[in-house]
Amino acid sequence: MKTRTFETKKVNVITLGCSKNLVDSENILTQLNGNGIEAVHEEDNSNAPVVIVNTCGFIDLAKEESVNTILEQADRKKAGEIEKLYVTGCLSERYKNDLEQEIPEVDDYFGTLELPALLHKFQADYKHELIGNRFVTTPQHYAYLKISEGCSRTCSFCAIPLMRGKHISQPIEALIKQAEGLAKKGVKELMLIAQELTYYGLDIYKERSLSRLLKELCKVEGIEWIRLHYAYPSKFPMDVLETMRDEPKICNYLDIPLQHANDDVLKRMRRQITQEETRDLINQARKIVPEIAIRTTLLVGFPGETEEEYQDLCEFVSEMEFERVGVFQYSHEENTIAHELADDVVDEIKKERAQGIMDIQREISLSKNEDKIDAVLKVLIDRKEGENYYGRTEYDSPEVDNEVIIDATKFYCRIGDMMDIKIIDAVEFDLYGEPA
Repeated sequence: MKTRTFETKKVNVITLGCSKNLVDSENILTQLNGNGIEAVHEEDNSNAPVVIVNTCGFIDLAKEESVNTILEQADRKKAGEIEKLYVTGCLSERYKNDLEQEIPEVDDYFGTLELPALLHKFQADYKHELIGNRFVTTPQHYAYLKISEGCSRTCSFCAIPLMRGKHISQPIEALIKQAEGLAKKGVKELMLIAQELTYYGLDIYKERSLSRLLKELCKVEGIEWIRLHYAYPSKFPMDVLETMRDEPKICNYLDIPLQHANDDVLKRMRRQITQEETRDLINQARKIVPEIAIRTTLLVGFPGETEEEYQDLCEFVSEMEFERVGVFQYSHEENTIAHELADDVVDEIKKERAQGIMDIQREISLSKNEDKIDAVLKVLIDRKEGENYYGRTEYDSPEVDNEVIIDATKFYCRIGDMMDIKIIDAVEFDLYGEPA
C-alpha cells in the first residue's frame, strides 16, 4: 500500500495580497488539514519543512512583494531550512513560465484555479464535504465570504481577468452552508467579497441575485453583521440598497470603488459610467439608506490624466464627502488595454495627486468623526494591543477603515463582543470611546 509522501510533514502557508487571496489560503489549509496533513498559516517560527506561497500579481508593488517572498523562501530551501517550496496564486497564474526560469528552486507553480493539482503534490484529494468547515485565519469573530470568482468587466487598467478569468458565481446553497459553518465556529461578522459583487448570479441564475443572497444569509443564526465589499457602480442593482435598509443584519456600509470622476478619464478606463450617473447613484444610496457609510477607492495618474481632470476628481471628492476613501497610484500593467496607452504621468506627480486626495479626505473624515462625539455606537471588539482595545463600528471594515480605541487600563472588554460604546473624542481616522 502506497503511503503519503507528506503524511507527517508540516506545511506553512504564506498569503500575500487581498482578502480574496486570504480565502484561497484558508481553502488550502482546510483541504490539507482535512486530508490529515498538518498545515498552519504564516507561522513565523514554523519548523514546517514545506512552504506554500500564495502570491498577488495585481500591481507593481504587490508583484515585487510576492517575488521577494518567493526568493526569501528559495534561499531558505538552498540553505536546507525547508525541503519543498510551492507557489500559487495570481502572480503564478500570470507569470508561471517566467518564474519557472528565473526561480527554479521552486518545486512547482500553480495557477489560481489549480487547488486540486496542488493537493495532488501531497497525495491529497479535494474534499467537497469540507466546504462548510473552512479553516479561518482571521480573528474568530469575523470572516470573509467569497461569493464569486473572476471578473467579466473590461476595465482598461485591470489585470484581474488575466489572473482570475471570467466571473463565476458560487451557488446560494453552497454559500449558506459556508456561512452556517462559520457561524458555528463563532463568526459574528461576514464580509462578502468578490472581484465584483453586483454581477453575482448573472451567470447561474440569469439575473442579478445579490439581494436574494443577502436575504438568505440574514437567516443564518449567529451571524450579526453582513458587510459588502467591491461593488461595481455601473448598473448597480438598487434592490440591494432596499435590502440593506430593511435587514438589520446588513451593515449600513458599501464599498464601491469608483476609480475616478472625470468623464474623459472614466471613458479611457472603460468604466461604463459618467460623473453625473455616479453622483446620482451616491445620492440615491444616501436617500434609501440615510445612515449608509460609503467607502470608495480612487486611481490617480491614469494615462493622459491632465491637471484639469485631476482637479475635477478633487472637486468631486470634496462635494460627495465619502465616509471612507483609499487611493492607488496607476500601475502600467502589461496585456491590459491601458498598456497600449503612454504611461505619461510621472511617478512624482502620481504620488502628489494621491496625497492631495488624502489631504481632502482627512478633513472630511475628521469632521464626520467629530460629529460622532457623545454618540453611543455598537462596537465589535477586535483585539487588545498594549494598553488599548481596538474595535469597529458597522461603518468600518478591518484593516482599511477607522477604529474605536478604548483605554484597557480603565475598562474591560472581551474580544469578539459587541458593546455599546460612548464616543468621547475623535481624530482624523479614529474614534476614542468608553463603555456606555
